[in-house]
Amino acid sequence: MPSEGGLSAEHVLEFPGGYTRTTGPVIGRFLTELRGGRIVGVRTAGGKVLVPPLEYDPATGDAVTGEYVEVGPAGTVRAWAWVAEPRPAHPLDRPFAWALIELDGADTTLVHAVDAGNPKAIAAGTRVWPVWRGDRTGHITDISCFVAEVTTIVSPVRTVYRLQAGGALQVFLEGVRRGVFVGGRCGGCAKVYVPYRLSCPECGIPMAEQVELPDTGTITTFAINNLPDPRAPEVPFVSAYILLDGSDVPMISLVGGVPAHEVRQGMRVRAEWLPESERTLSMANIRWFAPTGEPDVEL
Repeated sequence: MPSEGGLSAEHVLEFPGGYTRTTGPVIGRFLTELRGGRIVGVRTAGGKVLVPPLEYDPATGDAVTGEYVEVGPAGTVRAWAWVAEPRPAHPLDRPFAWALIELDGADTTLVHAVDAGNPKAIAAGTRVWPVWRGDRTGHITDISCFVAEVTTIVSPVRTVYRLQAGGALQVFLEGVRRGVFVGGRCGGCAKVYVPYRLSCPECGIPMAEQVELPDTGTITTFAINNLPDPRAPEVPFVSAYILLDGSDVPMISLVGGVPAHEVRQGMRVRAEWLPESERTLSMANIRWFAPTGEPDVEL
């Protein structure tokens, strides 16, 4: 037919009914074993096990011994090439790898497809196992492909539990719902702790009084997080220990309203609250702390 480059014609070479050849005793034994769900190799005079088996030792040209050895079924990938776009005649209809697989007990490699899912899931040294077809006929395709051995499992983890707020936590959360932080002052050391608690962790005596603290404070230390969190304004985000004005111990919270790389120790921040109509007995009433614009505090 005419074309831009000149005349061309499409030709087809085909053997009607297929090309038939005898397998011989060695390859015939290999294919018969495949039909039975086994993989065998043949031993050479030098003691090597060839898989697939050959009639002659490729290293010496001597005839093999006729001793057949069952190998595998697992093996190790020695080299591989990724096929991103399978063709119609390929063994799988999805991306896969052609691999040289050294089956356990063999001294040579077998070429076969590995259904790895993605190229990052296969490497030299990957352990693989065959996937057998149910209707085997005595052909290399009786092994539909190889897959990586199981090295990890995913177990769903979900625990439902109820947290009963104690008296101190109830007081603190009621304060948060009103838009204030409630702390406690110790009658012994005079330190102010927030959140409010019933006894001083240092002195061990009951708190002498409740103290309402302002919603401003200073960042004492912080961490930049790169994993998503549903509470965070963006990724990366900052979680920080914030020393509220008038308190002696910092509390942890998110920091927003500022790029993560600009957060620093000593930065002055103020709580960003939910609208009063949306507040509940929850720390979620505080979206995060944002910079006030005041000069940093020297810590």
